[in-house]
Amino acid sequence: MNKLSAYKGRPGSLALRIMVDLSAALTVLVLVALVGYILYKGIPNLHLDLFQWTYTTDNVSMMPAIINTLTITFCSLLVAVPFGVFSAVYLVEYAGRGNKLVKVIRLTTETLSGIPSIIYGLFGFLFFVVALGWSYSILAGIMTLAIMILPLIMRTTEEALKAVPDTYREGSFGLGAGKLRTVFKVVLPSAVPGILAGVILGVGRIVGETAALIYTAGTVTGVASSLLSSGRTLSVHMYALLSEGLYMDQAYATAVVLLIMVIIINAISSLVAKKVAGKAA
Repeated sequence: MNKLSAYKGRPGSLALRIMVDLSAALTVLVLVALVGYILYKGIPNLHLDLFQWTYTTDNVSMMPAIINTLTITFCSLLVAVPFGVFSAVYLVEYAGRGNKLVKVIRLTTETLSGIPSIIYGLFGFLFFVVALGWSYSILAGIMTLAIMILPLIMRTTEEALKAVPDTYREGSFGLGAGKLRTVFKVVLPSAVPGILAGVILGVGRIVGETAALIYTAGTVTGVASSLLSSGRTLSVHMYALLSEGLYMDQAYATAVVLLIMVIIINAISSLVAKKVAGKAA
């Protein structure tokens, strides 16, 4: 009642407050319902046969897909993060304000962020699979996903760098540090939490990607023996099971494992971000 009395005589503000609360409640409700449904349908179907090293039509093992997913995720980040972070450092710290090249780069990254993943898949197929002759391979999937998440990492890193107060830079310059030392010893450590937020979003997009990988990494059920071998990820594995219509229970179990994997990766990334932020402070 005390909260409602604060909006007395301001019906517009009260209506907006009610709309905000309802929107938040609806968002949480949808999330809980989605996660609850996946757990309800998937947990009863989890059993040891799903984690056999070799896939067969009897066990429908997801272990090869898990290994391929971790490989593609790690390698894609290994390619995209350095390029994304260093590009953002150039745009924020080195490029002059009003630089036309910066405007073109920002327009390009924003455009790339809105391109559907199927377009990236077709590009990866035509360029990496056909033109470069890599065939369906883990490497083709890695490079396609790296290009896909590069704009996301660039934009989040750029915003994180802009959020660092200029007093940090001025203080470093005042102590005699050069531009490069200031960027890598002062600015970047302060921006790490924001950078890792972009990396977490990138991980979520990689782990959940299907369309781009079907055209590049392929759908082979085994563990990829090398980067030039084909292999499916968990999301592609789940899509294949659902499209076949013969392993619906196993598909729900795969969704549970995929959900748990994303939660674990996000939790680890958040923990690292907090520790780095604490050291920077």
